[in-house]
Amino acid sequence: MNVKTSLRVVERFRDLFGEQFQISAPLARYTSARVGGPAEMFVVVNHALELQTAVELAYAQHIPYFILGGGSNILVSDAGIRGLVILNKARAVQFRHTGASVVCTAESGMNLSSLARQCIGKGLGGLEWAVNVPGTVGGAVVGNSGAHGGDVNSNLLAATVWEPGRGARIYTNEELQYGYRDSILKREQGKQIWRRVVLSAELELKLEAVNVLTARAEAFTTHRKQTQPGGASCGSMFKNPQNYYAGYLIETAGLKGVRVGGAHISEKHANFFINDEDATAEDIRALFAEAWNSVREQFGVEMELEVELVGEWEFEER
Repeated sequence: MNVKTSLRVVERFRDLFGEQFQISAPLARYTSARVGGPAEMFVVVNHALELQTAVELAYAQHIPYFILGGGSNILVSDAGIRGLVILNKARAVQFRHTGASVVCTAESGMNLSSLARQCIGKGLGGLEWAVNVPGTVGGAVVGNSGAHGGDVNSNLLAATVWEPGRGARIYTNEELQYGYRDSILKREQGKQIWRRVVLSAELELKLEAVNVLTARAEAFTTHRKQTQPGGASCGSMFKNPQNYYAGYLIETAGLKGVRVGGAHISEKHANFFINDEDATAEDIRALFAEAWNSVREQFGVEMELEVELVGEWEFEER
């Protein structure tokens, strides 16, 4: 993108989004690990139509784009992100009774945990597993988020997804090809392609007593507090390999408490890598590289990252 084109694009975004658009915006404040460099261009969208407008403009101008939701399950590099970062705050929610169930339509920037609590308060069951799961509906749809035996796959009827060059269309649950923390959309991560963008999702819920749902959610909350650490982290760093728990493998490899720079592997749960306020993204990357290598060398298991690496990384250029 040459200077003339860049200036024209910047002015176009400013015309459309006003103060919602920024140049060179720091991203650490928007990520759960509290690390990451600046976005070359940055825009906040407040509803699904704005999200679609922003991504379509970026695509038309051949500008790379990245959708930022709750900031969990990603590690943004210290060098930041080239192109456009779209902070998704599209949070509209509607409920539709179908007789046997209730369909909740939520825009993709809706906080998943907040949505779960809202449903519990309305006596709508099915999302209690998500009561403490960080992130947004859009991120959950992409990654098939789950906890306590539940996941998005068990609730999702359909999702409205924007496709590069084609516009929005509805994907059924089956078309999303869900697997463990995986979907057809998740498989686009890390590839040099124009990625599809979730605009909204339809989730099926069941009528249940509020006190029953509340008790279930409180039990999940208690368990999470007992087993997972607080503090700034990306969330679970690795997917659980088949027949293993990633945290158990890392702990057994003797890595609990191991530190690189301002980051350390949690003593409470070894699949969480904690930023002690002054960590860099490279500290965390070096730490999970150490964990991956140690587990492979000691147990012959190659763990797969659950967290997506985003932005410009030096090791990619070597």
